[in-house]
Amino acid sequence: MYELKVKGDIASAHQLRGYEGRCKNLHGHTWKIEVTLLSQTLDNIGMVADFRVMKKMLKEVLAPIDHVCLNDLPFFQDVNPTTENIAKYVYQKFSVACVPLKVKQVEVWESDLASSVYYE
Repeated sequence: MYELKVKGDIASAHQLRGYEGRCKNLHGHTWKIEVTLLSQTLDNIGMVADFRVMKKMLKEVLAPIDHVCLNDLPFFQDVNPTTENIAKYVYQKFSVACVPLKVKQVEVWESDLASSVYYE
């Protein structure tokens, strides 16, 4: 089994609904995002996928959530824009974009000390 990882980042604002603490107020983060893909096979030149293509794809998936207030986006109307839900959002969008490859997991770092992983 092979794993391929690509990283990106977004800078966005959010506020957590129903949270008792400072994060209930509007604030921002520069989230670091790592997508891990799985493959049992390699292509005819020995790669799971071209890193350049996967990094471009990740950049396109992240564009709608970069430099925005996440609370204003349709996806985050029904769910709080937590690090966990950002990971789920990226997982779902990247899974569609990278077919036939399989996304193993998405890890989103809110800071250097705190991250969340989403997988199915």
